[in-house]
Amino acid sequence: MEQNKIDRINTLYHKSQATGLTEEEKQEQAQLRKEYIETIRTNMRANLNNISIQEKDGSVTDLGKKYGGVHDTQS
Repeated sequence: MEQNKIDRINTLYHKSQATGLTEEEKQEQAQLRKEYIETIRTNMRANLNNISIQEKDGSVTDLGKKYGGVHDTQS
């Protein structure tokens, strides 16, 4: 998400606390928050899909392949 959108979220939040928002601003705020949350989820999913765990027996479990639906692209 671009920094200008994050700045706009913060601006709308501060305005909502100080004077309140118009209906259009409330809709804009909701849309920006939704986009922000989706960006966070996408980034978190990508990070989690890149985690591998070494088991007690020495084997390595790739959590992205096991739980995240990530398929091996190398053959």
